[in-house]
Parts: sequence; structure tokens; C-alpha cells
Amino acid sequence: MTDDQDELMRALHAEHASALWGYCLRLVEHDHARAHDICQETLVRAWQHPEVLERGPGPVRGWLFTVARNLVIDEWRHRKVRPETLTDTPPEPADDQDRVDALLQGWVVAEAMTHLSQDHRSVLHECYLQGRSVADAARRLGVPEGTVKSRTHYALRALRLALEEMGVTG
Repeated sequence: MTDDQDELMRALHAEHASALWGYCLRLVEHDHARAHDICQETLVRAWQHPEVLERGPGPVRGWLFTVARNLVIDEWRHRKVRPETLTDTPPEPADDQDRVDALLQGWVVAEAMTHLSQDHRSVLHECYLQGRSVADAARRLGVPEGTVKSRTHYALRALRLALEEMGVTG
């Protein structure tokens, strides 16, 4: 952000943030977290459209309030399409057969992993079992990110082949 944009956003915040916060709070029926999110998203949209900020205080405040109202309406429409399901009872526990299948599948994959090279096993362990990003895995393994990507590609191919040789399909 340039110094001019930074100063413009500071002035916008100083002049309109209080009124915008109050408006957002009323729109979401005093839900402080939602009001904060709506207010913040409105200011981000203002930052993305600096041409609006040059109109003067009256039109800018109207624009901000309109954006906030539209965000609340969009959120309401999204929830209406995908309503939350509230229940007073916890969901039924997973079927024991599902757990047995997952356990057996884990054993089969673990056995197939033994057919891979150490480099391939370690990259799959870091990326899939530990859930690390490519950059984190590269740092932990001491190799470049491109190497992690290519090893992951070839490791998955080798794992798929090992599983097929064991009779696992799909």
C-alpha cells in the first residue's frame, strides 16, 4: 500500500468506522463477532476500490453502509441455501464396521509403504501423515521444495503400483 492509500484508509477509518460499526451491529442484531467481520470486510472492499473514497464524506458513508448491508444479505442467502442443522443430541457413533474397514485399510497402506524407498516414505510421511506443507517438508527433510514435489509425485505413483500388486483397486 502506498503512503497515499495508507493515509486515505486512516482518514476513512477515523471518519466512518464508528458509525459503520454501529450500523453493522444493528444489522446483525448485536452479534459482536459478525458485526466485526462485516465491518472489516466492508473496509477491505473500500481499500480495494479507492476510487470510491474520493467522492466525499457523504457518498462514501452511503457506499460503506450499502456494502455492509449487501454483505449481510449475502450471508443470509448463503445460510438459507445451506442451513445449519441444530440438534440437542449428539450424532450417532460411527458404525463399528466403518472403523474396522479404516483400520484394515491403514494396515494395507502401511504394508504398501514398506515397498517404497526411504526417500519416498519420508516425503509421504511429512506431507500426508504429518500434514506439512511442501515448504515445511522441504525444510525438515533438508531438500529443495521442487524435490519434495517430484518425490511426492513419484512416491504416490509407486504407492499406487504397490497397492495394485497387493490386489487393492480403486
